[in-house]
Amino acid sequence: MSKPKPARYRTTNWSTYTAALRKRGSLLIWLDKEMAWHAPHEGRPGRPLVFSDAAIPFCLSIKVLFKLPLRQTAGMVTSLLRLAGLDWPVPDYSTLCRRQKTLKVQIPYRRADGPLNLLVDSTGIKFLGDGKWQARKHGVQGRRQWRKVHLAMDTATSDVRAVEFTPSREGDSPVLPDLLDQIRVDEAIGTVTADGAYDTPRCHSAIIARGGTAIIPIRKNGRLWKENCPAARARNEILRATRYYGRALWKRWTGYHVRSRAEARMRCLKSFGERIAARDLDRQAAEIHIRIALINHFNALGTAEIARVA
Repeated sequence: MSKPKPARYRTTNWSTYTAALRKRGSLLIWLDKEMAWHAPHEGRPGRPLVFSDAAIPFCLSIKVLFKLPLRQTAGMVTSLLRLAGLDWPVPDYSTLCRRQKTLKVQIPYRRADGPLNLLVDSTGIKFLGDGKWQARKHGVQGRRQWRKVHLAMDTATSDVRAVEFTPSREGDSPVLPDLLDQIRVDEAIGTVTADGAYDTPRCHSAIIARGGTAIIPIRKNGRLWKENCPAARARNEILRATRYYGRALWKRWTGYHVRSRAEARMRCLKSFGERIAARDLDRQAAEIHIRIALINHFNALGTAEIARVA
């Protein structure tokens, strides 16, 4: 039996997509002259803040975008403000480091019509240890440490809607309810697509509680659960359909393969760097949230429209 020919795809909006890629490199889209650069006086005791909650994310976005240390970030922001004709003070490296620990990053996103269909996945990102080439050339010199990034992506807009940042020892399935809690209660969830690691009672119950449908393949040694709750009955229906049609046909019928778009989003996340620069968990979480905000900004400028041609 001959293997089927691989599918071929073609980008149908090269002109607009090229313009969007050019805008991603424009510094003008990150600098808003109307932003509140100075922090408002709140009348609380103690020394007031000098820079607002918009100035610090702007500086840290420049740091992440161009992979700069904190001191070079302050120098580049100073140059940008001077070129823009703005006489604004610039936070120094110690201020950026201190404010990053308690920074709450607002991640922009777009809402599409209809229920929200989510793609869930996780990846590891290194923050301490030797690089791949050094480990291969000279062996591992010290202990390498990792963190895990959990994402939930909207299939309609390709925007990341929920983010969780955990230590490497944390599993995938316990984090799914926390991802769903980040979605507004008034926003309906249609489907949640994830891999077999999320085939747990807690994940199925969290999806059913939000009124969604789970598209999660059952593990090969999976057994029927006791049908004492709606989550168990929905999961058993997936298992029966998988046994009747086969795993390959079930995945094609449910559209499970669209989950590869979440894996591509992980690659976009690591395009800002294979490792994170911060050392403590709070600053690392802020850096990851800034990366996600940049990715959603890029998506809003324009994305490629790909159609299957053969």
